[in-house]
Amino acid sequence: MNSPGLSEQEQIRRESLNKLRESGIDPYPAAQYFVNTTAREIKDQFIDGKEPFQDVCLAGRMMSRRIMGKASFAEIQDPTSRIQIYVNRDELCPGEDKSLYNDVFKKLLDIGDIIGVKGFVFRTQMGEISIHVKELTLLSKSLRPLPIVKEKDGKIYDAFTDPEQRYRMRYVDLIVNPQIKDVFIKRTKIIDTIREMFNEYGYLEVETPILQPIPGGAAARPFVTHHNTLDIPLYLRIANELYLKKLIVGGFEGVYEFSKDFRNEGMDRTHNPEFTAMEVYVAYKDYLWMMEFTEKICERVALALHGTTNVQVGEHKIDFKTPYPRITMYEAIKKYTGYDISGKTEKELLTICENLGIETTPAMGKGKLIGEIFDEKCEPHFIQPAFIMDYPVEMSPLTKKHRNNPELTERFELMINGKEIANAYSELNDPIDQRERFEEQLKLLEKGDDEAMFIDQDFLRALEYGMPPTSGMGMGIDRLVMFMTNSPSIQDVLFFPQMKPETKKKTVELTEDEKQVLNLLKESSPADLNELKTQSKLSNKKWDKAMKGLAGKKLAKVENTKEGLWVKFI
Repeated sequence: MNSPGLSEQEQIRRESLNKLRESGIDPYPAAQYFVNTTAREIKDQFIDGKEPFQDVCLAGRMMSRRIMGKASFAEIQDPTSRIQIYVNRDELCPGEDKSLYNDVFKKLLDIGDIIGVKGFVFRTQMGEISIHVKELTLLSKSLRPLPIVKEKDGKIYDAFTDPEQRYRMRYVDLIVNPQIKDVFIKRTKIIDTIREMFNEYGYLEVETPILQPIPGGAAARPFVTHHNTLDIPLYLRIANELYLKKLIVGGFEGVYEFSKDFRNEGMDRTHNPEFTAMEVYVAYKDYLWMMEFTEKICERVALALHGTTNVQVGEHKIDFKTPYPRITMYEAIKKYTGYDISGKTEKELLTICENLGIETTPAMGKGKLIGEIFDEKCEPHFIQPAFIMDYPVEMSPLTKKHRNNPELTERFELMINGKEIANAYSELNDPIDQRERFEEQLKLLEKGDDEAMFIDQDFLRALEYGMPPTSGMGMGIDRLVMFMTNSPSIQDVLFFPQMKPETKKKTVELTEDEKQVLNLLKESSPADLNELKTQSKLSNKKWDKAMKGLAGKKLAKVENTKEGLWVKFI
């Protein structure tokens, strides 16, 4: 009996599932299946005529099968690689009962099923390292067919490459495109390399709250939720900066955290609403020390991943070898726009933005206007790693004023391939100055800037107890992984990126006559109505009924033109 909504293949697989159960085979056994090797280990270490691999046990997903009468070949894929297996009917079923081969292996198993095999390794006459199967166990029955990726003469056909499908069904992507696992293995190695470096310096890895009463530490629009018991709003953290600085107040020399942060903002190829950031804070350091520390991180990661500091990123070869050049923000803006913005008022900056063709809004203060100028006119020019330093006070409410110029702050951003990858300060530890900066942010909030910072009274109280001179730095891990793995989109480096809700396609039932007319119309649209009717070979009554049906289902429409009546496929 057909199940509604299932494809023919899905129905066949469910029928096979029932037949397996009827024959006494559990398609989803609970017992542990012991494996003693991997496909990669066999392929790397097998030597003809040697004793090893004479009693192997391997499990994996069946990815192909070639049935040849009493003997067959198949490929299984485990977490490390693919390997061929050889299945002989009389060796798999040495007794009278040949059903495990004739019925189960040949008829009831499908591509995508997970199986376990026991046997010995040998090399076929064609030179293929293979497992000669003595025992076969079904471990999990697959009820949906995999996309079949075909390869011939080194060319890939029918590849599973549609980005939306890959991101939405990452589990399928990992099965049929196993090479993408390398990106995520490298992602883990990047994080491990940074963690190893911080631990060598003696810094402590910590955890701070994700649900926060104040969305502090960055200028961003937060996600908001509600705590029922406390009857208060809570925010998903946009940054963990203020909590980490409270720990510096508490007496730690250096603290760091790899955190999940959330910002209720736009989505594009470099932004996901949920992202991974690394923040580190070190007492008795300044932003100049942090620049050297940051470039050492990048160089170390490049060497750990690639064995060289030269990394291909898109069309550019990026060299992460230290040291990196340094340029102030004002110098960069003057170099790439011709405008010297030092000392300019908000009104003058608005005029400059207008002259440069940069869109502005009434909610923008001086900091936002300067930021827009830099982002649009300067940022794309910084392909090789470079530090942009000494930002205006208006752009940096948590940053200590510059030691030589009170209109600036001791802040830098590391730019790579035209994008910011790290942001760092000499941290503001003057509680009175910090309160005044927060109050300026409050005025922006009142003007309508929904990314302005809230006042965090508890953080101000912590500063009043005294925070030592401190430097802090935040780095976007997702973006760093993009650069280090040459991935063009942030979705490529996240297992499960945020996607729009999946919309189910409505299935439209067609009569046989409607199908016949629609197939003709698909071949040639628009088509002359009389010619289409003649080609369909339908009677007048059937033709009229079919056309009304297609029009009602919005699949075809008739248009009256100077040349006569034409039918168009919608």
